[in-house]
Amino acid sequence: MAFTLPSMTISGKEVLPLIEGGKGVAVSTGESSGAWAAAGGIGTFSAVNADKVGENGEIIRTVYHGRSRKERFEELVAQGISGGISQAQIAHEVAGGEGRLHMNVLWEMGGAERVLQGVMEGAKGLIHGITCGAGMPFRLAPLAAQYQVHYYPIISSARAFRALWLRSYRKFPDWLGGVVYEDPWLAGGHNGLSNSEDPETPEPPFPRVAALRKTMNEFGLQHIPIVMAGGVWYLREWSDWIDNPDLGPIVFQYGTRPLLTQESPISSAWKQRLMKLKEGDIKLNPFSPTGFYSSAVYNTFLHELYERSDREVAFADHPTGDHSESFTFGVRNKEVFVTRFDRKRIDGYLTDGFTKALPSPDSTFVFVTPEKAASIRQAQLDCMGCLSQCKFSNWAANEAGTTGRKADPRSFCIQKTLQEIAHGAEPDQHLMFAGHAAYRFAEDPFYADGFIPSVRQLVERICTGD
Repeated sequence: MAFTLPSMTISGKEVLPLIEGGKGVAVSTGESSGAWAAAGGIGTFSAVNADKVGENGEIIRTVYHGRSRKERFEELVAQGISGGISQAQIAHEVAGGEGRLHMNVLWEMGGAERVLQGVMEGAKGLIHGITCGAGMPFRLAPLAAQYQVHYYPIISSARAFRALWLRSYRKFPDWLGGVVYEDPWLAGGHNGLSNSEDPETPEPPFPRVAALRKTMNEFGLQHIPIVMAGGVWYLREWSDWIDNPDLGPIVFQYGTRPLLTQESPISSAWKQRLMKLKEGDIKLNPFSPTGFYSSAVYNTFLHELYERSDREVAFADHPTGDHSESFTFGVRNKEVFVTRFDRKRIDGYLTDGFTKALPSPDSTFVFVTPEKAASIRQAQLDCMGCLSQCKFSNWAANEAGTTGRKADPRSFCIQKTLQEIAHGAEPDQHLMFAGHAAYRFAEDPFYADGFIPSVRQLVERICTGD
C-alpha cells in the first residue's frame, strides 16, 4: 500500500505537514529554510545569533569592540537583529511564495524579546510563524499577536503547555499555530528534561503526545496541530500517528536530516562526519551553560568535558568529618580540606599535568592543565552575554549583570564553539549538536555512496514514507 501524507493548513496556508526544525547559530539559514518552503513545507530559519549577509552574499562575522560584557551584549543584540532580517529576506526570496516561513528563537538567549521584535519589525510580511523553546516563553504569545503571526511553543510535556496556556496563551488563542512536542530523549540540541525525568530512561513519545492532546482538548484546541519533533526519520514508521483520533492533527519536524543537504551551510567535514555516525554516538549530556541537558555527537570536545568532570573533587573550607586533608590552590594559596581518598586522587592529577584547580559554585574544583585553564579563563573574559543567564561566565541580563554565583569551569562558552563549528572549524573539536537518529545517515540507502540531496529531493523522499 502506497504511503500518503495529507496536506494541512499551517500558518494560514495549505502546505505539507513537514517542518524544517530550526537549528541555532548560523545553521538554519535563509537558503535552507527558503528551499524547504519552496518544496511545499514549512522552512525555519534561526534568529539565534544569525549571520548578517553582505550585498555580495558574503557572511559578515561579528567583531566585538566593547570592553565590558554589557557593551558586547549590546553589539550581540544589534547583530542578532540585522542577521535575522538578512536571513528572513533570503528565505523569502528563495521560497518564491511557496510554503510557509517560520523563525526560531531560543527564549533563554540574551535579548530574546528585543531580537524577536527587531527582526519582526525589519522583516514585516516575510515571516509567518515563530517557534520558541528552551525555557518557558510566556511572552511569546503577545509578541506574536502584536505582529499578527502564528506562534509555536516548543515543550516537552503536557504539564509545561498547561502552565503556558493558563498563564498567557489563553489570552491569544487565535494566533496559536501549533504546539511543538520536542522529545527530550530523541531531539538534537537542548532538551527539556524535567527534574523528575531520568536522562538514562527514555519514555516513548506516543503516551506523552496523547497526554498533550488530552490537555489541549480540555482547552478547546482540538483543531490545533501537534508537531512531533525528535527521532523522526522514515514517516512510514509513524503512519499510525496520522489520522489517529488520540493524537488529532499531527505535523512532523525534521531537524537533523536537513543538515545533510546541498543547501545546508555546514562544512563538508561536518557532513562527512554525519555519514559515518553509529548508533550510540549521540550523547545526552549535562554540560551546557544553559542548565539544560543537550544532545550532541560524542567527539573530542565532549570527551574532554566528561574527563574534566571525572577530575572533580569536593572540598570544605574547614576540617569536618572525612574532609581532614589539607590542600592549597590558586594564586593566594587558599587552604581547603578534602578526604584522604580525594587527596590521593589530587596527587595523581598533579603528576599527570592537571595542575590547575578551578573552583566551581558548588564547593568543588576540577583539575585541568595550565593551557586549558588559560583557555577557560579567556573564554569567560570574552563573554558577550549570549544567554539570559550563563553558568559558565556568571553573566545575567539583569541590572547587576550577574547571576551572583561563581563562574562554573565544568561548562563551556557555547557561543564560541557553535560559531566556530558553524563557520568551518573542525567538527571533532567543537560542540556538534545532532538528534539521536543521526546514525541512520549511514544506514539509509538514500545516502549511499556519499549522496547529498537537495532540500527538494529530501522533501520528496520523505513524502514517499522514506
